Amino acid sequence: MASLDCSAGQLASLLGANATDAAAAADYICRRFSAVSDKFTDTSYAVDSTYLLFSAYLVFSMQLGFAMLCAGSVRAKNTMNIMLTNVLDAAAGGIFYYLFGFAFAFGSPSNGFIGRHFFGLNDVPSPLFDYSHFLYQWAFAIAAAGITSGSIAERTQFVAYLIYSSFLTGFVYPIVSHWFWSADGWASAANPGNLLFGSGVIDFAGSGVVHMVGGIAGFYGAIVEGPRIGRFDHSGRAVALRGHNASLVVLGTFLLWFGWYGFNPGSFLKILTPYRSGGYYGQWSAVGRTAVTTTLAGCSSALTTLFVRRLVSGHWNVTDVCNGLLGGFAAVTAGCSVVEPWAALICGFVAALVLVGWNLAAERARYDDPLEAAQLHGGCGAWGVIFTALFATEEYVNEVYPGRAGRPFGLFMGGGWRLLAAHLVQIVVIVGWVSVTMGPLFYALHKLRLLRISPEDEMAGMDLTRHGGFAYVYEDDSRDNGMRNGRAESFPAMASI
Repeated sequence: MASLDCSAGQLASLLGANATDAAAAADYICRRFSAVSDKFTDTSYAVDSTYLLFSAYLVFSMQLGFAMLCAGSVRAKNTMNIMLTNVLDAAAGGIFYYLFGFAFAFGSPSNGFIGRHFFGLNDVPSPLFDYSHFLYQWAFAIAAAGITSGSIAERTQFVAYLIYSSFLTGFVYPIVSHWFWSADGWASAANPGNLLFGSGVIDFAGSGVVHMVGGIAGFYGAIVEGPRIGRFDHSGRAVALRGHNASLVVLGTFLLWFGWYGFNPGSFLKILTPYRSGGYYGQWSAVGRTAVTTTLAGCSSALTTLFVRRLVSGHWNVTDVCNGLLGGFAAVTAGCSVVEPWAALICGFVAALVLVGWNLAAERARYDDPLEAAQLHGGCGAWGVIFTALFATEEYVNEVYPGRAGRPFGLFMGGGWRLLAAHLVQIVVIVGWVSVTMGPLFYALHKLRLLRISPEDEMAGMDLTRHGGFAYVYEDDSRDNGMRNGRAESFPAMASI
């Protein structure tokens, strides 16, 4: 916010009268004027910081959404395990993002590849960042880790979760976010110089940075581990291993929907920014538009998934609709701030087709992802990166990323090919970076026998073998923690493969 200046000397000359009295009056008025100006400045900082903190709380609430979604999507005998991994994604991610991740991501000044300041939040707050910025970015980092945990659910050793989650949130994800979000990043749209193809990458809230990173990491984990026992029969045909609780899936989906209003609109980081001072239109309007495009993309994708899956499977499936909804959100996350609401409908429609297509391909390839996380976040995230390069409007791009005349915008909106070229580069480098970091990590864990549990443990369920008992205990089952005569009886799905 621009400061309001008052010169006692100039004001004294205007007051006239006795020079001594005029100087005293001018000094008094200027001090009062400065005090009012300082209050306006303080208020702007407080409003923006409160907005960012509230957005951080919303994004963090998505961890509960992930936990509920994951719990409902796995079989009952693994409920406690997947819930605990979601808790530890947040806890371990908090420590490692505090020690290293935030510095690698936003430690400015730095080079284009990696940050090098603010380790352990040293020198924070600073003119660049306050604590609220760290909290918001931490919530994003653990979201990427939560995506990965869904891909390798029901067959992964607990120690492997701790290792990969710490590595992902402390190093792999922060490097990507530095490239595309830091003002020093080599491909960041916020970098004032040497922008990639004159544009940089417009990945506003992270279709690539968050969703592709988490989805591709989960893909490598699932590939190295292989499918769950019983997921495919001897002839290679897919066998449905359905989650045990559709109610938890729906609850988790709505919690994620709610949290996405911090994820996407919150990525403005501040709200008290006028585009034309004194008017009704400003960044607060762009925040509202971003919430609308997010909503419409999810709704469009959910309805498209509903009817497409009905044609493919012959059923109206609530789990498929929930995944379709989330796929639309993941896709629009990159361009939510720079596209028109009507374009968000197109984004969601195509995202649903992308998700269904990748799921069919996964079955044919005998790839097993219990939450469709790699297909949903990786596939739909990549589509979202491309979508933004096609539909970003000139007006919104210049408002959200000001200060550079002639910045490229969407190809279909008349902005040329340069933004699309930058976004294709983003997809390639994210796939490459996650491949050379998370792929070898999962392979090393596999070779060290730290990745997959034994077939016996997998058949019995990790809640019993690794966590001391099942998550569900009913009435007279409490004495033996749900096991009677060595057989799971407290919940029907516990006895299934």
